[in-house]
Amino acid sequence: MGVNSSTFPNKSTEEVINKNRHTEDSNGYDGGHKKRNFIIAGIVLLAIVAVILYIWMRPKPQNVVLPTVEVEEVSTDNVNIYGEYVGRIRAQQFVEVHARVEGYLEKMLFKEGSYIKKGQTLFVIDPRLYKAHVEKARAQLNKARAQLNKAKRDLDRITPLHALNAASQLDLDNATAAYESAKAEATVAEADLTQAELTLGYTQVTSPISGYISERVADIGTLVGPGGGKSLLATVVKSDTVRVDFSMTALDYLRSKERNVNLGGSDPDRKWDSFVKITLADGSVYPYQGQVDFADPQVDPKTGTFSVRAEMPNPDRSLLPGEFTKVKVLLDVRENAVEIPDKAIVIDKGGAYVYVVRPDSVVEKRFIETGPQTDNKTIIERGLAKGEKIVVEGYHKLSHGMKVNPVTAAQEKNGAEEVNASAKDKGDVDAKDKGKEGADEA
Repeated sequence: MGVNSSTFPNKSTEEVINKNRHTEDSNGYDGGHKKRNFIIAGIVLLAIVAVILYIWMRPKPQNVVLPTVEVEEVSTDNVNIYGEYVGRIRAQQFVEVHARVEGYLEKMLFKEGSYIKKGQTLFVIDPRLYKAHVEKARAQLNKARAQLNKAKRDLDRITPLHALNAASQLDLDNATAAYESAKAEATVAEADLTQAELTLGYTQVTSPISGYISERVADIGTLVGPGGGKSLLATVVKSDTVRVDFSMTALDYLRSKERNVNLGGSDPDRKWDSFVKITLADGSVYPYQGQVDFADPQVDPKTGTFSVRAEMPNPDRSLLPGEFTKVKVLLDVRENAVEIPDKAIVIDKGGAYVYVVRPDSVVEKRFIETGPQTDNKTIIERGLAKGEKIVVEGYHKLSHGMKVNPVTAAQEKNGAEEVNASAKDKGDVDAKDKGKEGADEA
């Protein structure tokens, strides 16, 4: 069927075709524009998702845990410097009691190990022989005195007769000689009696000093004396004051002299005086102090030491003669000295050093010059000042310039107590919960 032009009024066939073509072009342009918008939106969405995933999946920044170290503030104090030695205790007086006359031992008048006084009778030796000697000597003295009296009367009678020429000079000389001889005989007899009485007194053996007496050496009935018998009967020790003998090095002596220390003496120009302390066998420090009362003026060339003696009070007899002891002699007092614990000091090839914690909590490795050591502490000659903080625990994990978490011993103790208290509370709660569960089940 043909196309009737009247079907499209006022429009030609060409116009209709152009209109259709324009419509198709418009539809194609709109579809492409929408497609491009979808692509852009998808890209943006993917970018947002990628950013979110990156933020979510990237490693979280972690807090750096600083090493915790225990610190102590450097302070100053007056520090005593001691010399330490090994000494031996001996009694101030040690006296042997001997029999001074020979005879058989009759009595013992003391308890072994007891305290006795000077002049107290300890032993009695058979006195009968010596009493007889005294009686004989007394008789001889009486005889001598009688002869002396006769000679004196003869001389008194002849002297006036000689003045009247009634007696010769020879008679006077004989009377005078007889008197002088009788006088000498009486003097000898008095001496013999005194000696006999003294010898008799030796049969009473007494203590020459006050002190503690030892076990007896001779038994009752034993023949004793300076001759063939036993002479030693016992010993007496005076130990209320004892002496301690020890040897001091020449170096310590020179150091004490540098500080003008007069061992055993006092110095009015110095604020302190040297003294001696000793440590007993059980490790306890003896409560009384002593003084050096003797120092040998020369050094033993074989040992490089010289002998020193200290005197110590011993009122309760806790110091026994013969035992060894540790001796500490005050040689110096360092005023306002810097002293730190030994455990804070590290020693390597370069020398001794400590870790100093600065105000910004950064540690500094600082070399120091050490001095004398006293009771687990060391005096620092150079390198540290009062008020600085040093590491005393935990320095093995440190290096110069590292930042740390400094705590004091008190803070560390409080923290440990809080942890223990928290653990205890948690344990109590757990136990309570378990008890409640058991009750519910029942």
